[in-house]
Formats: sequence, structure tokens, C-alpha cells
Amino acid sequence: MLETIVLIYTLYTLLRIYISVMQVGFLSQERNKEAIILSDTKYVIAANYAIAKERVALVEHLVDYLMFLWWSFSGFAMLSHFVGLDNPVSSSVLFLFGFVGINFLVGLPFEYYYKFKIDKDFHFNKMTPKMFVIDKLKSSALFVVIGGAIFALLSWIVSSFDSWWIWGFVLLFAIAIAANVLMPFFMGLFNKFSPLEDEDLKQDIISMMSKAGLVSDGIFVMDASKRDSRLNAFFGGLGKSKRVVLYDTLLEKLNKKELLAVLGHELGHFSHGDIYKNIALVGVLLFVAFFTFGNLPDSLFIQMGVSPFAGVKIAVFMLLLPLLSFVFTPVMSAISRHNEFAADEYGSDMSSKDDLVSALLKLVTENKAFPKSHPLVIFFYYTHPPVLERLKELGYDEAKIREKTTLKKEGIFAFVDEE
Repeated sequence: MLETIVLIYTLYTLLRIYISVMQVGFLSQERNKEAIILSDTKYVIAANYAIAKERVALVEHLVDYLMFLWWSFSGFAMLSHFVGLDNPVSSSVLFLFGFVGINFLVGLPFEYYYKFKIDKDFHFNKMTPKMFVIDKLKSSALFVVIGGAIFALLSWIVSSFDSWWIWGFVLLFAIAIAANVLMPFFMGLFNKFSPLEDEDLKQDIISMMSKAGLVSDGIFVMDASKRDSRLNAFFGGLGKSKRVVLYDTLLEKLNKKELLAVLGHELGHFSHGDIYKNIALVGVLLFVAFFTFGNLPDSLFIQMGVSPFAGVKIAVFMLLLPLLSFVFTPVMSAISRHNEFAADEYGSDMSSKDDLVSALLKLVTENKAFPKSHPLVIFFYYTHPPVLERLKELGYDEAKIREKTTLKKEGIFAFVDEE
């Protein structure tokens, strides 16, 4: 059984490496071609940024694979020697903390490199090392409290019920729903949320939400710029009452019409019930995962050198979940891309196609998003359609737009503001 799982994981890793290698080669060729959407300089910078991230991802794939082999053949057995409490739930929680903690430490250098090397080189990162450490301490404290409670409850379920996978699924699916509701609260521990001061913009947003049947639970500006320069906005919460959150970077770079077009797109997701569709998809993935990994034979754990107690069962579930997620990814990505097209149509109807196109052009430029990717990357990982396809659906014609627009100093082909 273990040999079969190792073989499948090896094929999974090789496919991920192949996709990354193809992406690097594709981007290296495309950056030497005629620039589209972006200026020549911005085009090359965006390509270099994507290549830099993909090269690090290649190393991550290899490290993930080595960690999988280590856990499978010796790691679980070694960790179990340090957990010897009489209480099976306490032992399982400590075991899981060890499993997660070791993986966290292994992945930490990559996260630091992304933030303080790649993002810094491409002028995204605004964090200081001190802020990075404080964020990690906060998130770790949250994990110990909340994650510990979840681990304890799940360990009790595994220890108490033969068909534990059913109740484990119910628990985690309920937590996934609760996470959507509570996410704004947790984000408030890391960022400051201030009420939007622009009354005219606020009233326009409320009016737009009213047309979509959505009640505002507050319109806030998040101080994202203290950590990152990327642009974003989102609606927080479930149901008909939602909190609108605008990144301060978004307010700085987009004009009012463009901003309303972006929010119109997000309202499209609400109007079409996309968040509930996504939750349902997560539910299907979790159900299949619990059914599959909840019925693994005890012989597998014996091959790993450990007894099949609750902690190791949950850890193996977490170790193998990426395999199943990878299988589901193309389906979930395809559905998501379809939903994005529909949200673009809704957003352009709420504002105008020109405003949404202008906003997308600025988002692509400010976020240094290269407008092309290898087809395999799009197939597996793109939750949003390629920006060229989105712009085409909105009636964007670059040659025609170039004639009607002014080339700005930062290299954006944006519509001339007629206000």
C-alpha cells in the first residue's frame, strides 16, 4: 500500500515539476516577443517576476517531495516517540502540532524569500522583518488556540467512532463555512480597517449594492499598503449583509468609475451565488477526501512504523490531501473561470465595459501580472480567465484603444478620463 502511494505521489510531483518547467520556458520565450497590454519595459518586468516565482516553486516541489518521503518512511515513527501521554486525544494533538510545526519551519525560508527577496526586488513588499515576525507570532498563537481545539475535537471523533470520516467531514465543512463568516474578524488582528471617508463614493457603493439586493454591513478601507503594494477589494461575510473592504492601494490607483466597476464585478459573484457554489465544491472535495483517506487500511500505518492512532490518521490525511486537491483543481479552476466571465458581464452592466477594461488594465500593470501563461498552467491553476480573454469578452481592441488613449508615464494604456 505504501509503495503505491509513494508511486502516485512521485507522479504527482513530476507533473508539477513538468508544469513549472514548461511555464518558465514559455515565459522566457514570450518576454522577447512584442509587448501586449503593457509597455515594453513593464512587459519584461512582469515576465521576470513570474519566472522568478516559478523557479522558486520548482525548488518547493522538490522539498515537498523529500518531506513526503521523510514523513512516510521515518518522520511519523520518529515523531511518535516524543508523544507518550496516556490520554489519546492529548497525544494526538501534540503529534499534530509536531507535524504542522515541522512543516511550517521547512516552508518558512521559502515564504521569507518570496517576501523579502522576490517581492522586494519587484517593489511589492512593504513589510519589515519585525512586522513579518510579529505576523508569524500572531498567526501561530491563533493556530495554537483554534487549531488546537479543532485537532482535539477531530482526534476525539477519530478515537470514538468507527465511521469517523463522516463526522470528521461534518466538522471540517462546518468550520469552512464559519471561516467565511469570521474572516473579517481575523483579518482585523493583522490590519487596520477604517470607515470609508469619501461620502460620495460611499453612497455610490451603497446604491450599487442596493440594486444587487445586498445590504452593507459597513464600507471599510484596509491599510494593505503597510505590507504590500498590490491592489484588491472584497466583500466579507455570508448572507445578504456583507462588509465591503477596499485596499488603500486600490483607492490610490483607480478612479471612482473604475473602482465601481471592480465592485460591480464582485457584486456579480454575490448575485450569481458563487460563494455558495465554491463552498459546495469545497464540501465535495472534503467528502471525497474523508471517504478516501478515512478508510485507509491499518497496514499502511504499520508500514510507516507507527500504530494507527488518531493523530497519525489525521496527519496522513493532511499529508495526502494535496494529491486529491490536485485532481480536483482543473475542475474547480474551470468552474471559477466561468464564474469570473459571468461576473465581468454583470460588473460591466452595473457600470460600463470601458470602466471595467480600464480597471483591469491598471490592475494588471500595478500587480505586474504577465498577460500570458502556458496552457497547462491555465488548465490547472488559473481561477481567473487569462486577462486577454477577459478583455476580449469586454470588447477590448488594443490597436483601436491605442489610438484613443494616452500612453502614461508608468506604461499603462488607460482610457483618458473624460470627467
